[in-house]
Amino acid sequence: MKRMYIGDKYQIQCYKHDGKIHRSWDEAILLDIKKDYLVFGNNKTLVRESEGTTWRTKEPAIMYFFKNKWYNIIAQMKSDGIYYYCNIASPFIIEEGTIKYIDYDLDLRIFPKGDYKVLDKGEYECHRKSMNYSNDLHIVINNGMDELIKAYNNMVIMFNSDANAIYMREYIDLKKQSINQ
Repeated sequence: MKRMYIGDKYQIQCYKHDGKIHRSWDEAILLDIKKDYLVFGNNKTLVRESEGTTWRTKEPAIMYFFKNKWYNIIAQMKSDGIYYYCNIASPFIIEEGTIKYIDYDLDLRIFPKGDYKVLDKGEYECHRKSMNYSNDLHIVINNGMDELIKAYNNMVIMFNSDANAIYMREYIDLKKQSINQ
């Protein structure tokens, strides 16, 4: 893998289990490189859906992609607080400047007051059957959700509002630097 530098720009591609692209994001700016995960930021980035429609994200976000965990975490910096959108997904890979992962339907939505909800159980069951998720994969996916909820309950750094605010300031500074170059 080519050497990574803070401030590097990447794209994101989300696939489904059948290998088809599901969604892509035009921008993710590398903010931090940790042993087990990478941290990225973006704001009002262009999103392309598999059927061809496009839209832009509404708020700045800090994204955590893990090398060995079956989820990723997006901290959405909204005016009324931080919302977390957590995807149950394969560990990421990076190819040709693109972060790639497989989305496994289930999501954990965490609200600013601390309550949370597991989303898309019906979609998961539908895709589990239509895409033939193995029993082993089913176990890995459920363990990923359990681990994610435990991480949230233990308030690991990804769910720390101060840490996310620092990353957001770093993202804003990097964007200003790139505009001034």
